[in-house]
Amino acid sequence: MTHWHDHLIIGPILLPMIVASAMLLIDERRRILKASLSLGAMTAILAMALILLHDSATGAAGGGDTARVYRLGDWAAPFGVVLVADRLSTLMVALTSVLGGCALIFALARWDRAGPRFHALFLMLIMGVNGAFLTGDLFNLFVFFEVMLASSYGLALHGSGEARVRAGVLYIAVNLTASLLFLIGVALIYGVTGTLNMADLAMKVPGVASADLGLFHIGAAVLGTAFLIKCAMWPLGFWLTSTYSAASAPSAAVFAILSKVGVYVVIRLSLLLFGPDAGASAGFGLGWLLFGGLATIAFGTFGMIASRDLSRAAGFGVMVSSGSVLAILGVGSTAALSGALFYLIGSTLACAALFLLAEILQRGREADVGEARAVFDDEYRDPFDDDERNEPGLVIPAAVAALGGAFLICTLMLAGLPPLAGFVGKLAMIDALVGQGGPVAWTLTAVLSLSSIGALIGLTRLGVGAIWTRDDDAPALVVGAAEATALAGLLGACVLLAIFAGSALVYTDHTAAWLAEPQAYAQAVLSGGGR
Repeated sequence: MTHWHDHLIIGPILLPMIVASAMLLIDERRRILKASLSLGAMTAILAMALILLHDSATGAAGGGDTARVYRLGDWAAPFGVVLVADRLSTLMVALTSVLGGCALIFALARWDRAGPRFHALFLMLIMGVNGAFLTGDLFNLFVFFEVMLASSYGLALHGSGEARVRAGVLYIAVNLTASLLFLIGVALIYGVTGTLNMADLAMKVPGVASADLGLFHIGAAVLGTAFLIKCAMWPLGFWLTSTYSAASAPSAAVFAILSKVGVYVVIRLSLLLFGPDAGASAGFGLGWLLFGGLATIAFGTFGMIASRDLSRAAGFGVMVSSGSVLAILGVGSTAALSGALFYLIGSTLACAALFLLAEILQRGREADVGEARAVFDDEYRDPFDDDERNEPGLVIPAAVAALGGAFLICTLMLAGLPPLAGFVGKLAMIDALVGQGGPVAWTLTAVLSLSSIGALIGLTRLGVGAIWTRDDDAPALVVGAAEATALAGLLGACVLLAIFAGSALVYTDHTAAWLAEPQAYAQAVLSGGGR
């Protein structure tokens, strides 16, 4: 008998798709209705994600150290389309829901009115991201990947302006290239193995004939390159900082999870297809992940030190976060991977909050923020007119104190300093690396430590300039209620992660151990568990 919790697996995909489709039929001037629908949908998605996460943590409804399978059309894997909810996928869906909900609330202050179809694009992006995390086969991963990217193109250009158009063109070109590589890689893998179901691939990879092994590895390398572009691994991540810094603040904040889609897929496929039981393919590509991760951490750290713009520094922070996980994955330590997953959660939330802070602290400094204009009729007002800009809010000195505290939390999280969760994550990684020993582990330990110092230097300098040494003619710091709520949500999640760090680390420990057992995942999916 199907447990009602099993139907929640499809909820984070189905609900945003239905609401976004319905919004296309609603007149753009009905902004309150659209905002209400978006908020209601994100609230429901967050509730479903937290239930799925709880089930994975406690073992309720068949969760825990196994994979729960939702068979669409009741066709069993590997022939049918399946959604798979395990510890890692539910963790990423929950992270997406928290980040997306806060970004949406921030957008309601004004950015959702800076251009058409914001809410539909936003919900379709959430649908694509959740689908990528929950899907159990590579073809549907491509489908959700394209839904996610198509929505992100619109959000990257949302608000107009020359800077966004320039960055958007580069972003679209790079991701179209990644999509082409994705298709080529998938075609090669299917040609060798005859399947695209991830669990079925895990069973077939050890038996790939030696004559076909080279072609299979080429396909895997091409597919991996597509996702390493999305991870923004050096030197493939040249596009990220310019795109994210040019995008509107809520768009950039939700984009922080997009790079983690690439990280998620690399983790999933590396440990599922190229684990110790993969025969001749065991450990394929791990050396490249280690080298690329180290280079990405170094590049991102130097980028934060050199940045003169807070939003660009946040973009480099996204790169450091991804690079840290990739490098740890390349080392092959299960204990270190647990710390990396913990750090991924906190750093992603902190980067998103930093994008939102950058919008508030740099407000009025860019000329293009007023370029969004009415495109429907006279009732569609400029969202950045003087009346709305001067709505009651938190003003100096309260704003300085609040924003300074928020900036301090972001800095401590990204630098990995106590007492917040960033320190716990980095300490867990370093402790595991020191226990493992060897030149590679010590090198990565040194790089992680130096990246903390670099992030502290770069962000502290930018924070002092943005908050404490502002020009006399700079506009007053004003924080609207929606903006304050969104920031409080993200930073509150960071603080809660630190308070409940013990429980969170237990969860990531179990997750890393589960990922190290690909046969258990494959058996759970192929045995037809769930619906």
